[in-house]
Amino acid sequence: MGVLVFAGLALWLGTRPWLVELVARPDPLPAERLTRSGADTTGWLNPSAVVAMAGAGALLATRGLGRRLVGALLVLAGLGVLAASGYGLDADGAARVLLPAGNALSGLALCAAGAATLRFGAGWPTMGARYERGTERKDDMWSALDRGEDPTRPDGHHLS
Repeated sequence: MGVLVFAGLALWLGTRPWLVELVARPDPLPAERLTRSGADTTGWLNPSAVVAMAGAGALLATRGLGRRLVGALLVLAGLGVLAASGYGLDADGAARVLLPAGNALSGLALCAAGAATLRFGAGWPTMGARYERGTERKDDMWSALDRGEDPTRPDGHHLS
């Protein structure tokens, strides 16, 4: 749940205005004010946050090696968010330092969640077997219907 929250926060903060630029224009025109969001500053901020959001769902659906791969992907997505935040903090004319700083904290949290998944994810519970493919029981009612049997009758009478 925390991965989803921090990824959503990174995505939201990335759409807020981070930079304000004043572009001089010839007289008598006033200077033009341009605002740029974090996503405008770098091209990988929003995709990194979206990958982290997808990783939140993938953590629930995977186990073993798959879960470790998702953990590594979360670390990479967190580093992407963190790097984009560094651009926002370093840029000239930064209007709001809190937005890139908050985004950097989101990136650090995503990296920490990915690292925790790599370290402890193997012991976490997984989804039940009923969500997996190929776990069909031979005695279930649908299988009986497929074989042409009436599953409601104790003698297994064949359907005509």
